[in-house]
Amino acid sequence: MRIASVDRVYFVGAGGIGMSALARYFLLMKKSVAGYDRARTQLTDSLIEEGVEIHYEDDICKIPQEYCNPEGTLVVYTPAISLNNSELSYFSNGGFVLKNRAEVLGMVTKSSKGIAVAGTHGKTTTSTLIAHLLKSGNVPASAFLGGISRNINSNFYFSDHEEYVVVEADEYVRSFLQLTPWLSIITSIDPDHLDIYGAFDEIKRSFNLFVKQTDNSGLVIVNQRVRQLLESSGVKMMTYGLESSANYYARDIQVSDGKYSFIFEGPDITIENLEMGLPGRFNVENAVAAVAAAIHAGSSPKLIKSALKSFKGSKRRFETILSTNNHVYIDDYAHHPEELKACISAAVEMFPGKRIAGIFQPHLFSRTKDFYKEFARELSKLDLVYLLDIYPAREMPIPGISSSIIFDEIVDAQKVMCSRENILDVLDKSKFDVLLSIGAGNIDTIVEPITKFLDS
Repeated sequence: MRIASVDRVYFVGAGGIGMSALARYFLLMKKSVAGYDRARTQLTDSLIEEGVEIHYEDDICKIPQEYCNPEGTLVVYTPAISLNNSELSYFSNGGFVLKNRAEVLGMVTKSSKGIAVAGTHGKTTTSTLIAHLLKSGNVPASAFLGGISRNINSNFYFSDHEEYVVVEADEYVRSFLQLTPWLSIITSIDPDHLDIYGAFDEIKRSFNLFVKQTDNSGLVIVNQRVRQLLESSGVKMMTYGLESSANYYARDIQVSDGKYSFIFEGPDITIENLEMGLPGRFNVENAVAAVAAAIHAGSSPKLIKSALKSFKGSKRRFETILSTNNHVYIDDYAHHPEELKACISAAVEMFPGKRIAGIFQPHLFSRTKDFYKEFARELSKLDLVYLLDIYPAREMPIPGISSSIIFDEIVDAQKVMCSRENILDVLDKSKFDVLLSIGAGNIDTIVEPITKFLDS
């Protein structure tokens, strides 16, 4: 099925961050859009306001009548949806064209030069920054993002004349192998999704296959720390990082009032006095990759400089929610030990000598089983840890796996087991200067109550 022949699109799992970006794309393409999601969220509310028809019961009787006609109807589903979902079964058995999210993303990016950002972490901020740099640099580009850009309050950039399309290339269930980008970026390769891959060697194999998906006339830009994990292919490959041994790197990194400045160096190009408001050296590294991509897409150094300074980041990516004389409150999506390490290290660097507390909600039983010692190691770097129950997402419980196995491994830090329901009572009895809420589950539902509590 070609996009031009689609009249209407139905999303099974419409409220996911990646699915909602596609829903917004089809709306702007003047298609009728509807869908199902299991829970109402701010994102589904936004989609409804924009014109998407959404319901929250898995009930085929709730599907609008016009979407029950296979002719001209494209059905898009997310891998997070159970195969037992009755609506998904209805479409599967009814002669409809059924595509997963990654397949549709591959379809809509085929006619443009794709800039795909892959990696087990760092891809959301990097892809969002690339989209911002291109838009600010007057380079025609659309973007499908895995987070909400705080500059536009959306996960989708749209251009009528999209020469480029920026996408977040998700490695989960090997989704990124549906893409054929012109320029690929790999930010990191770490063990993750072992419930899907089984072993780290299989993860490395998939990233090598992703490299081979890149157009032969294009370019692969990889973090210098993971270059040794990738085989040489017919595609030109360059490195980026914070060391001068990389092809693109940052030097003379300075920190002042939580803001970073640096000099960008690349083959035949130097951009001095770059400034950005995002915290952490890991974000300087992300910025180096994004600037390199923007240069290859034709953005000018002058416009890159001003755009980087105005970039606000993505929601739930080390997002400062509150800053008063008494407390700083930061919310972050980290759900892998390496992401936890980056988040906590940035907080320690930004607030030396301050008492830093963290609320952490582990995500998935399988990930907790695989990395509980690594999670405990990073959480031990905090002064105070509040540990919530595991958010199961798509999984059933695993015997013997709970937050307590992380809790028992935490050393040095003061630690408390608690719940979302009693977190305010626990916080009321604690003393800290900086608070982090960390996790990819429903921990975001306590952000507003915590903000009101701290502000009072």
